[in-house]
Amino acid sequence: MKCHVVNIEDLRWLLGHTGGFRGGYVTDVQVSKRRLLDEASGREVPAGTTVTVVIRYRIHQMSRVAKLTMTGVTDFSMFEQEGADCSTLGVIQAELNEGKLRFWFDPQGELYVVCDEAQLEEVAAPSLEPLSLEQVAQWTFQSGMPDWPTVTWILAELDVAGVPCAWRATTSSPGRHPAIQWEGDLIPASMQGIANIAGVHCMLYGPLDGLGFGMVLRVRGVQDRRTGQVLSLLADLIARRFSGQCLVGNTIIPGEDWQNWKSFEQQRRGDG
Repeated sequence: MKCHVVNIEDLRWLLGHTGGFRGGYVTDVQVSKRRLLDEASGREVPAGTTVTVVIRYRIHQMSRVAKLTMTGVTDFSMFEQEGADCSTLGVIQAELNEGKLRFWFDPQGELYVVCDEAQLEEVAAPSLEPLSLEQVAQWTFQSGMPDWPTVTWILAELDVAGVPCAWRATTSSPGRHPAIQWEGDLIPASMQGIANIAGVHCMLYGPLDGLGFGMVLRVRGVQDRRTGQVLSLLADLIARRFSGQCLVGNTIIPGEDWQNWKSFEQQRRGDG
C-alpha cells in the first residue's frame, strides 16, 4: 500500500494506522541530496533533500515493514551517544506546524525530521513464528488487486514452466490468523519421496486494509537448489501477473521492478 501525508487528516490517519509504530524499530535510514546545474552560473545548487526511514513493527497480529519517505527536508538530526540506540521506538510523535511536518522518532529527539510531505509504503503479513535460529529464504508480495492466485493456478503455471510440483496443504489450526485464506508446501516432483522435505511454504492472506491480498513464500533451513528454483520462479510468475510490491528483507520493491532488482542482486553477488 502507498499513502501520501500532506495535511493534518493524512497525519492523523498515519498515526492511527500504524499505532505510532509503537514497539517497532528502525532498520535503515537513508539521506539523499539532489543538486542541479545552474546554467547561468555554471555551478551546482541544492535542489532538495530526502530522508527515508524503514521501520519494522507489529500491530493487530500483523508484522509490517514500512518505508516512510520524507521529501523537502529542511531539518534533520540523527545522533547516537555512546551506548545509546535510537533504532528502538516507543511511539513516534508528529505534528503539522506552519505547513511543515515534524517527526520525532524517539523521545530524546535523536532521530528528528522536518519536511514538506511524506509518503508511506508498507507491506504487511500475519505474524509468523520466530525463526531466528533457522536460515530462511523469504519473499513477500502484497497487491491491491481484488483477485488472487489459487493453488490450481500456481500448480498449472509451474507445470507449464517445466517445474512441476505437488501440493501439501497445511491443516488449519485454532490459532491461525483469520486473514489467512490458504497455506501449504510446494514439493518439486523431482523431490517427492525424499524424507523430511520441507519444500517451499506458501501462505496467501487477505483482504488487507479493505482490498487486495498478500502472499509469503519461504524456504526454511538450508535452501536446496530445486526448492530455491521453485521459490524464484513462483515469485517471478506472481510479480508478472499481479500488480503490487515485493518485500525482500527490509527492502520494498515495486513489482514491475522485481526482475531488474533480482538481476542486479545476482550480478552483485556473482550469482549470475
